[in-house]
Amino acid sequence: MQEILDAIQSGASADDFANLAIPDSYRAVHVLKAEQDMWAGVPSKEKDPRTSLHVGEVPTPELAPDEVYLAVMASSINFNTVWSSIFEPVSTFGPMARLARESSWAARHDQPYQVVGSDASGVVLRVGSAVRNWKPGDRVTVHCNHVDDQDQSAHDDSMMATNQRIWGYETNFGGLADLAVVKANQLMPKPEHLTWEEAAVNALCNSTSYRMLVSRNGAQMKQGDVVLIWGATGGIGAYATQYVLNGGGIPVCVVSSADKAQILRKMGVEHVIDRAAADYHFFDENGVHDEGEWRRLGKDIRGLCGEDPDIVFEHPGRSTFGASMYVVKRGGTVVTCAATSGFMMEFDNRHFWMRLKRLVGSHFANYKEAWEANRLISKGMIHPVMSQVFPLEQTGEAAFQVHHNMHEGKIGVLALSPQEGLGVTNPELRAKLGDKLHAFRR
Repeated sequence: MQEILDAIQSGASADDFANLAIPDSYRAVHVLKAEQDMWAGVPSKEKDPRTSLHVGEVPTPELAPDEVYLAVMASSINFNTVWSSIFEPVSTFGPMARLARESSWAARHDQPYQVVGSDASGVVLRVGSAVRNWKPGDRVTVHCNHVDDQDQSAHDDSMMATNQRIWGYETNFGGLADLAVVKANQLMPKPEHLTWEEAAVNALCNSTSYRMLVSRNGAQMKQGDVVLIWGATGGIGAYATQYVLNGGGIPVCVVSSADKAQILRKMGVEHVIDRAAADYHFFDENGVHDEGEWRRLGKDIRGLCGEDPDIVFEHPGRSTFGASMYVVKRGGTVVTCAATSGFMMEFDNRHFWMRLKRLVGSHFANYKEAWEANRLISKGMIHPVMSQVFPLEQTGEAAFQVHHNMHEGKIGVLALSPQEGLGVTNPELRAKLGDKLHAFRR
């Protein structure tokens, strides 16, 4: 891979990249099918990604006509990588076996290992025979919607496709590696003012937040909307906060510490709830919802901004869902994309149907939404929310920190990039944005 890295750092031509040899194997973070039952009977929080995530050589798969080989300069950690590493809620080897039945090309994904990772920035090395919009040498970021266009369900909104999957989670050959296999319809231009690691952390979480709040497929936020954002300095929450501020909304941000609250105030957020200081207990000692605590949260929100939320940006799941459905205003919308605290949720349906509220399920983003979200990054209107960077060899530790909510924003991972700070090709825009790019750095 050194020859490939040298070509990237020297600014080689498209022909030079096309003539580079693709290695027979490459370094990758992966889980093993033989270990998918290793956590049987172990509570979720005691499952340790540092044990199940391996870093080592894997064979390079053949390239399909609609794919590219990507030299991965950097990647990042998402909750789906944590879920892959703890084989929860299910082992991802099942989805890959189902994918393998679709075609001879799809059969490549059913291996005794899975290369994980659903974000990447890097350089195109080789393109398949059907690829027309990209060429070797192109600097790109990758969004993780893995879908083709041969089924009618993939059109209009590809997230509704019957064969929609998340790359690096429900497929093999993901982004936590020196090399990745990526469909051409996953590629987007790398923002020129960002480093490799900054460019790598955005696509999944930024696009998810865009769909949830801005898109016609989500809450369709308008100017003046009050938006309650749980985990507002986390991966998707920090992007959501930026979209509300940019879109003329009024964010009410919930965090778990005074330090995180200070990050939000520096971003321009006026209304912040420190959940640790408020000490909400949405469940009593018997595990039953406490409506009095929901009412207390609602009162706190009104005390800050004078009204109930038009939208609740929901992703913690079980720990907050009942409260979210209660506090959103009559006719308001709860939009949800995840359940990091537990997948089984309960809420009081009386407060839902009698107050004509809406519940919207949202999952990642289609290509158009991801492209638009990346465009806003490229224009310096939305910024990366990266707090730390780890080398590829320490991916297990990075995933462990995400699993235990020890992070703010996103955690980047260097792959081929030998150090932080490389990859910027528009230093003028970077200088203009200044400290906005570093709000989350430790």
